[in-house]
Amino acid sequence: MDLSQLKPASGSTKNRKRIGRGQGSGHGGTSTRGHKGQKSRSGYSKKVGFEGGQMPLQRVVPKSGFKNFNRVEYKAINLDVLQQLAEKKNLTSIDIAALVGAGIASKNDKIKILGGGSLDKKLDVKAHAFSKSAKEAIEKLEGTTEIL
Repeated sequence: MDLSQLKPASGSTKNRKRIGRGQGSGHGGTSTRGHKGQKSRSGYSKKVGFEGGQMPLQRVVPKSGFKNFNRVEYKAINLDVLQQLAEKKNLTSIDIAALVGAGIASKNDKIKILGGGSLDKKLDVKAHAFSKSAKEAIEKLEGTTEIL
């Protein structure tokens, strides 16, 4: 081993700019911040939505609409999805655990069964809500619907 084969240990050196370490480093003087202006000063931080003193867009655009904070969001699932799940997993009873297990819904979703598609298997379905057509279609095949 001789001096030409020496190299630093792995992980001991970093590949980054060393700012403000004199003119010889190539990043001295203004330390890559340019000349003058707000961004060159220490302690600079831009507020969210700041547009250089111009009136920010969120203050220019008028408020509109109404957001009902009492609204209940449901994950809508059609009858044909229940039919496919029942055939695939050979189920007679479908509840939230079965839907979560199949990846159709997440555990915090409120589930509403809708009447889209057709059903040709007797099923016992448990969900948070049912549409009128879905309830009729399930009960027509002598299945049961249970609201959680």
